[in-house]
Amino acid sequence: MKYSSVNRGFPAGNPIANIFVIIVGALAIGASVVLGFFAFVIIGSVVLIMASIIGLRVWWFKRQLRGQMPPSGETSSTTTGGVIEGEYQIVADDREDE
Repeated sequence: MKYSSVNRGFPAGNPIANIFVIIVGALAIGASVVLGFFAFVIIGSVVLIMASIIGLRVWWFKRQLRGQMPPSGETSSTTTGGVIEGEYQIVADDREDE
């Protein structure tokens, strides 16, 4: 025969066992909260350190790229449409004059 109970709380047998279950449960919940807090702090610290390392690396890379680019007053003549110097030689003129 199956017994079913609508109130499935603590077992009603021994009040000392009930108190012991409550104390152990409260300690387990407290330990979980404390360990969770420390895990959150440790993971947050690792993420913060990694973000600062990546940010510093990106800043350093941008700084080096700025050092390689010419100043704004000294742009190349090809980009501004200036004169390109060079020599040429006519090899043959096979066109007919009209």
